[in-house]
Amino acid sequence: MRKSLRQGSSQFELDVSFQTTAQRVVLFGPSGAGKTQTLRMIAGIVAPDSARLVVAGKVLCDTAQGVMTTPQERRLAYVFQDYALFPHLTVIQNVAFALRRGWINPAKAIVDESVQRWISSFHLESVAGHYPHQISGGQRQRTALARALVSNPTALLLDEPFAALDKGLRKRLRNELKALQMQLELPMLLITHDDDDVDSLAEQVVYIEAGRVVDRPSDRSELLD
Repeated sequence: MRKSLRQGSSQFELDVSFQTTAQRVVLFGPSGAGKTQTLRMIAGIVAPDSARLVVAGKVLCDTAQGVMTTPQERRLAYVFQDYALFPHLTVIQNVAFALRRGWINPAKAIVDESVQRWISSFHLESVAGHYPHQISGGQRQRTALARALVSNPTALLLDEPFAALDKGLRKRLRNELKALQMQLELPMLLITHDDDDVDSLAEQVVYIEAGRVVDRPSDRSELLD
């Protein structure tokens, strides 16, 4: 995937290519390396200048052939770094929103089997009627994951999912995320610049620096801020 990014007089060239059969892949590198832009191009949120993207045997993007599927057609769940929960919707409404077409908010008393399944799976029953500002950081993350998974995606994309959490909570939620991924057998691509995320979650690591995939460094701290 290639993308030329310009801001004022500066220009950043992103040129990332990798292939994997691993179920848990981590894109690892410092801030500004191009990790988030890579994830957004995979999700279809950002259009590449040129790319060929194949996930689970399905061609999602091939600019040479004029193929560019929409984010909805890709069925890739995306969890943003700040979780991007709707502040005016309750936990259960946020989860249910992923099943809606258009911008009509789900009812507060919505009854849906798949929504209830994920509310229960993430132990959110006691806060289902709460708003995002009324729940903890860990509960907000679980709500974002429930919303991502309720639509039965083909893969899960996560943008620095533990960055806003304290160290103790990060460790617990890493373990929960790994257990969930193994239970669902859902391919997962996670971006981070945290060594602990790599050690806990990665089956394969793709190192990115200055917009390029690089060989594994002798000391991973070389890529940290």
